[in-house]
Amino acid sequence: MTAFAADALRLGETRRTTRRTILPARLGRALWIAPIILALSVTTLYPTVFLLALAFSKSTLGKPFRGFVGIKHFATTLQDPLFLSAIGRSVAYALSTSLLQLALGFVIALLFTSLLKAGRFLMSLVLLPLMTPPVMVGVAWKLILAPAGGLLNGTLIKYGVIPEPISFLGHPLLAWLAIALADLWQWTPFIVILCFAALSTIPEGVHEAALVDGANAWQRFRHITLPLVAAPLSSIYLLKLILSFKLFDLVYILTFGGPGFATTSAGFSIYRRAIEQFDVGRAAAETIVYGLVIGLATLPVVRLHQHFERRES
Repeated sequence: MTAFAADALRLGETRRTTRRTILPARLGRALWIAPIILALSVTTLYPTVFLLALAFSKSTLGKPFRGFVGIKHFATTLQDPLFLSAIGRSVAYALSTSLLQLALGFVIALLFTSLLKAGRFLMSLVLLPLMTPPVMVGVAWKLILAPAGGLLNGTLIKYGVIPEPISFLGHPLLAWLAIALADLWQWTPFIVILCFAALSTIPEGVHEAALVDGANAWQRFRHITLPLVAAPLSSIYLLKLILSFKLFDLVYILTFGGPGFATTSAGFSIYRRAIEQFDVGRAAAETIVYGLVIGLATLPVVRLHQHFERRES
């Protein structure tokens, strides 16, 4: 056997040994991630493919996939002024109420942080609205805002603020304010908890050092607190934004989309399309269009969060 042949045999043996070592390692990694891939397939991939199939087919509630219709549902959706106005209302509502709740929740969390030990006790009280089922929140606020026998109308009339009852849910602007008020009552405690957790991560030594340097309360908030919690606050805003885009239960209970279509959100419009008109194919197309709008609306917040994270690192 020549030296060249011996080297070739050794090289071949080395490669076989390497393959025998790598193959079990790769098989082990595949087994580790197999449950994740299976879970993603069941919870994400399958619903997405099913939704796309519905959107490109003539489908009703009882008889899906009756025929391929191409982009007909998408073209009809983009030419529907009622659905486009519902998207506009949903985007405006989500952006404004999420920002308001973030500001209010952050201020309350700052107060709780300053109270230290008492803050943890008050936090448990703040959790009460969050524990209430959304349907019960809607029913409670509907009773409060009712023109006949409602708590708010009764109080305002008793103290002479208004001469006669106001139909808060019968006026387009007041109905939106009523929905926003109920949403504020329900979800602000959640924002407070998240902001309180973010504020708790700031080392106390940083504030003590600033006090030694003579910084006042506003300077400590402006140059220490706010920059250190900017990234978590952007994450909290993004989370609440997504929750607000899913607005449905309060609209269903309080106004059922009225008066007229004034408080019809995009989610409620899709619900009526699928459940009342049985046009599941069109509802699927509207869902995809609304999902794309949500993606575009949340993209600046995601970029802002990435900017804050890069600045911290």
